[in-house]
Amino acid sequence: MNKKIVILPGDGIGKEVTTEGKKVLEKIAEDFGHSFEFDQAIIGHDAIESTGNALPDETLAKLKNCDAILFGAVGHPKYDNDPTLRVRPEQGLLKMRKELGLYANLRPIKLFDELLEASSIKADVLRGADILFFRELTGDVYFGEKGRKDDGNTAYDIMVYQRYEIERIAHKAFQAARTRRKKVTSVDKANVLESSRLWRETVQEIGKQYPDITLEHQFVDSAAMKLIRAPRSFDVVLTGNLFGDILTDEASQIAGSMGMLASASVGDRVGLYEPIHGSAHDITGKGIANPLASILSVALLLDISFGMKEESETVLKAVSDTLKAGYRTADIADANTSKNKILNTQSMGTQILEKLSMASVSLNK
Repeated sequence: MNKKIVILPGDGIGKEVTTEGKKVLEKIAEDFGHSFEFDQAIIGHDAIESTGNALPDETLAKLKNCDAILFGAVGHPKYDNDPTLRVRPEQGLLKMRKELGLYANLRPIKLFDELLEASSIKADVLRGADILFFRELTGDVYFGEKGRKDDGNTAYDIMVYQRYEIERIAHKAFQAARTRRKKVTSVDKANVLESSRLWRETVQEIGKQYPDITLEHQFVDSAAMKLIRAPRSFDVVLTGNLFGDILTDEASQIAGSMGMLASASVGDRVGLYEPIHGSAHDITGKGIANPLASILSVALLLDISFGMKEESETVLKAVSDTLKAGYRTADIADANTSKNKILNTQSMGTQILEKLSMASVSLNK
């Protein structure tokens, strides 16, 4: 199979982890007889420094002419420390989502048993947790009207949703639930927000088309508490852009570290795959970033965009086997580190490649 993939390293540790993700794609292509053509483009802080634009036209053109995108992260302390800057790295990410029609963000929260001790949550609470988030990605307060008035002393960001935006992601969530445990939890704030009342009303209507799926509604504050208290009670979680952003970062603690969580942003055309962690400039260049979220994003890319189920499962098994062998980056090491073999970013990627090589030998027997 011939496919074109754009690597979008972005800022900070995005460059380091996508390097390892690309190596996995190359290995899969070699072992399974595929042809993957790679291209690379800039976004975020690097793009602003080079062109003055967080998402240059040249980058966008490449993204519109490929089969899948492997993305790293955007962000830089320069912008965090100066909120007056008008061009910001995150604008490139938001524009990319809008221009490519990436309205659904899928974030699987699945705990590897080997990492039970890496989380701050008790192991007996976590064991068996398996959640799939569907976060709406192109509406909500991030894209609503925003501004200042009263001589800059009043700021506003308007939370806006249109019915069709809710309908299309709700269908994806219910369809996914049919392949899992047949339960959807829709998260909103319908007791306070009018946009959430439209959200709940619309999800209820869509739910009638899926009588085999159990639908429940939870307010976002209650859901945030329950994620920590009883994560096994969730199957598919459907929510808006702002609430989904917050809840999925919280849920990263179920998996032990943000460095373990992959995500897919999809619409009706190209798919974008990325770790949920940010650019992490505090560890950039130190070689200690965990590349597993990027590698797990590769598994999602192979499955969702290319329909390569076997190849995707092979990557997942390589990650699992590596963890079972005791290999860790510092963020997922046990408290008793004597049980672990602590690796840097590149060495962890190398271990995954070695496990993939072993899988290849097994496949060819």
